[in-house]
Amino acid sequence: MDKQSAFAGRQHTLPADIERTSMAIINEELEALGIEICEENLPVVKRVIHTTADFDYARNLHFTPHAVERAKAVLAAGNATIVTDTNMAFSGVSKPALAKLGAQAHCYMAEESIKVQAKELGVTRAVASVMRASQEHPQAIFAVGNAPTALLALADLMRDGLRPSLIIGAPVGFVNVVEAKELIFELCQELDVPAIVAFGRKGGSNVAAAICNALAYGAADMLDPTARGWQG
Repeated sequence: MDKQSAFAGRQHTLPADIERTSMAIINEELEALGIEICEENLPVVKRVIHTTADFDYARNLHFTPHAVERAKAVLAAGNATIVTDTNMAFSGVSKPALAKLGAQAHCYMAEESIKVQAKELGVTRAVASVMRASQEHPQAIFAVGNAPTALLALADLMRDGLRPSLIIGAPVGFVNVVEAKELIFELCQELDVPAIVAFGRKGGSNVAAAICNALAYGAADMLDPTARGWQG
């Protein structure tokens, strides 16, 4: 069977069309579940559900007041920096959106100097990465999708005066994950640092990247997929 006949009669085969239809389905299912999300936070929640097909995120994503608008303002102002705790999250962050905003993304995890520093200090590479990033980009958006130790390190640094532009807390797992998320969210509220945190065990690098992209697309006026150069 050739490609043309394989797709004959099928709808929604172009990327932009697929995304729009997916978002419409998400809207319908949220309504059917009786879940109402404020307009400011809705694009982030929908982007995460679109990435994971998991409607639990409609309930377990927590936002400090106006975290989305504050993060979008930082991104729209230009020269913003996103720091991720995994190369997977780094790869998932939209580089065209960052380019349009004059922003950049970094992940230090694979650098040899981080491996050496982590061994010398007796900490995880995630902690060493956060320490490095906090020195080079103290006002970065920190997107954590894997390592709860990164959130704990950020908490320590924030107690010592670090004030990131946003903390995205979405590590996944069973050890220290729930506690680290609750701690960082409470501390961000106390210190007036914007935060978006996926409470509970769920999360992952894909979730962290999805949140970054929702914010970047919103700041760059790229929420519609055709604004990203997609067909449809």
